[in-house]
Amino acid sequence: MAIPPETFFLPANLQGSLQQGIRQLVANGIVEGRFRAGEKMPSSRGLAAHLGVSRITVTLAYADLVASDYLTSRGRSGYFVSSSAPRQPEFAPCPQVAADQVDYAIRTGARFSGTEMLKRPPDWASFRFPFIYGQADASLFDHQNWRQCALRALGKRDFEALTSDYYDRDDPLLIEYILRNILPRRGIEAGSGQVLLTMGAQNALWLAGQVLTGPGVRTVLENPSYPSLRGILAQTGGMVDWVDVDSDGLPPEALPRDVDVVFTTASHHCPTNATMPMARRRALLEAASAQDFVIVEDDYEFEMSFLKAVSPALKSLDREGRVIYVGSFSKSIFPGLRLGYIVAPEGFIREARALRALTLRHPPGHIQRTAAYFLSLGHYDALVNRMKQAFRRRRLAMDEAIEAAGLCVAGQGGVGGSSFWMAAPEGVDTEILARDLHHEGVLIEPGRVFFDPANAPRNYYRLAYSTIPAGRIAEGIDLIGAAIAKAV
Repeated sequence: MAIPPETFFLPANLQGSLQQGIRQLVANGIVEGRFRAGEKMPSSRGLAAHLGVSRITVTLAYADLVASDYLTSRGRSGYFVSSSAPRQPEFAPCPQVAADQVDYAIRTGARFSGTEMLKRPPDWASFRFPFIYGQADASLFDHQNWRQCALRALGKRDFEALTSDYYDRDDPLLIEYILRNILPRRGIEAGSGQVLLTMGAQNALWLAGQVLTGPGVRTVLENPSYPSLRGILAQTGGMVDWVDVDSDGLPPEALPRDVDVVFTTASHHCPTNATMPMARRRALLEAASAQDFVIVEDDYEFEMSFLKAVSPALKSLDREGRVIYVGSFSKSIFPGLRLGYIVAPEGFIREARALRALTLRHPPGHIQRTAAYFLSLGHYDALVNRMKQAFRRRRLAMDEAIEAAGLCVAGQGGVGGSSFWMAAPEGVDTEILARDLHHEGVLIEPGRVFFDPANAPRNYYRLAYSTIPAGRIAEGIDLIGAAIAKAV
């Protein structure tokens, strides 16, 4: 039996090439059981005429399907559905459930879905003025070299890295590069047993929270601080104290006496951008030694230091193994990479590695090897340099526009970064402000979620410039200024 050409229709919103679209149409029909083993496919000439494409496009698609065992070729007789082509298993349909009989909100206590986090619309890239943090700019990213590294990591030479289950291990090439090239830039020396790869910095913070905290453990968070960290620690059952930061970051003298773990963003405080001076860093380490607590250092944006040289990491000053260092490639490569790392004493890494193995084994091998190539071939440094230059221009435009609009900068930051921490006048609710600006094509990040929820001010907000072109900044800032003036 021959399958008529009229069976096939290419979608109007076809993703990929015509050849790929034809291949997908045939493969889906075979897998779903609409085309059965032994049935003859339309001739390449007939299908090409029906679809309005060239005959060679159909011929190449058929050849690819033969190579994948969806079709078989019988010389002059044409192409037929292969008897060994993939098929979906057939199951009897299950009866529809009239209504959920389990109240999962009660059963789970909404322990996770109730966590408040930063929110941004999924179509943020379509906004003309997206002053949101942490997203990648396609105009700056090195697409070509990343693609080449990814293709290289797909080759036969890297087959084991691509396909193997590492169990609790990591890609040695990536670990070696981090040890020899990334950590020395932060003044850190470490061995391979002191580094663990993670699914981004957030996963690293979750591992640290799980390993170090729990019922009866007293933890300190900076106020304000990274919103998701509050949710991470809420799951461990420990006690959380908030310590207000000042223009130099976390003040060691304000720490409670019986603290066990301190989380800090010393080099680039989140979200105020404050940089902790060296004298305060030493004081914090001295307090950790005297009071016997551990420090988790989230060094999330050290690469974006373009105003002046970045200070050495807190970890580089650690002589007692009290600092758990968290780094990430999310801000310097792209956030969807989800690749970070922990540097810590081997005793901590042993526990974190075991926990990671129980939850996700390890980050995908192909991602690890692609990143290793991207870093080691010099593409990473070139990308960071390009981002620094662009961010410097955008920051200058932000400075000028903010001053012209009469807006108030609450946390300037001394080394660079990609955002400003702002304060609206008292009485302005920036969550309402954000909703109003949304209709103007402007996205800002309200600041309430960064603070201790027991006493959170509502007039702070964050403006980031990682994805907005310098030429649009002034117009967007003017709209923010006008909206604030209207709200006062």
